Amino acid sequence: MGERKGVNKYYPPDFDPAKHGSLNKYRNSHPLRERARKLSQGILIIRFEMPYNIWCDGCQNHIGMGVRYNAEKKKVGNYYTTPIYRFRMKCHLCPNHIEMQTDPASCDYVIVSGARRKEERWDGEANEQILTTAHEEKQKLETDAMYRLEHGSKDQSKLQRALPTLQNIQEAQSAWKDDFALNSLLRRKFREEKKVLQEEEKKDLALQKKANLCIPLVRESDEDRHLAALLKYQSLGSYEDKQKQKRSEIADRPWFSPSQPSNTKASDTVKRLAFAGKSTAGKSPVAMNSLGVVRRKSREKEQSDMEEENEASNLTAHVCRQDQDSHTHGVSLDSSVGPEGGSQKAEGIPPSNLAASLVADYSDSASDPEAEL
Repeated sequence: MGERKGVNKYYPPDFDPAKHGSLNKYRNSHPLRERARKLSQGILIIRFEMPYNIWCDGCQNHIGMGVRYNAEKKKVGNYYTTPIYRFRMKCHLCPNHIEMQTDPASCDYVIVSGARRKEERWDGEANEQILTTAHEEKQKLETDAMYRLEHGSKDQSKLQRALPTLQNIQEAQSAWKDDFALNSLLRRKFREEKKVLQEEEKKDLALQKKANLCIPLVRESDEDRHLAALLKYQSLGSYEDKQKQKRSEIADRPWFSPSQPSNTKASDTVKRLAFAGKSTAGKSPVAMNSLGVVRRKSREKEQSDMEEENEASNLTAHVCRQDQDSHTHGVSLDSSVGPEGGSQKAEGIPPSNLAASLVADYSDSASDPEAEL
């Protein structure tokens, strides 16, 4: 204790070793300080450890073996020349005080007051334990030859009965003789199981992260695998496949809605008008009259323009007649197209100048040298 504490001490100027002897006598104090405050009554404060399990009489709580208390120790008697000490301590759960004392006769502790012992004793002979020889029996074996012979014969009969059991124990121990190999085998088995458990844990964490789950997963069994094999799931198409399918549906869809009646003849006439418009392409799309320009054409051009106007008027009249037939259902028209290409006015047909306006005049006579302002 002294080597791990400070050895430097303060000695006051009036300290005289011959007179005082030590610093404790100079200060009139005990080396144990507070532990010796009741030393005049023959009581010393020590640290006491509970020797066995007990039940406190004050709070009826269990106090386990090994619980430590600050106990008051005092001498209460002697067993021959061995002193008997009594310990008094306070329960840490209630204000009850417990008193115990030593029993040198049985090498045990006895409860005096404040608690009762928890009985956990057993008979050694009933448990087939090896017991030490009593002092009286030992003296009898040393002095009485007949008793020693009888005791030896009893020991031989016990040995014969226990011999098969001892042989089985020796065989079992011989199987575990190579400790290093058995330890290596056991550690290798533990490492393999640990790797398998780590792989399963990684798979479970990946599945939980993918499915956004926060519940623990149970290990799969053969029945789960069988049920999973019976189920079939069809994965949905990707985003690109869906877009292609939508485009194909839009391309195959008809232009006109099925609620409106579609006339095949009207569609044919629309196609003819579009073809006629394409044939007259290349002419100036801007009307020269709007620009204040007066243009004079040659006779041949005038005749060709008139023929084109007549053909366009005939075509528009034919279109209007077919439209009226498809929409009016029964209204008769009084106009007809002649073999020479002339058109006659009828009811519901627009005038020829309106029909002629459907086809624009894109003549390339802008370069005519006879054009006048």
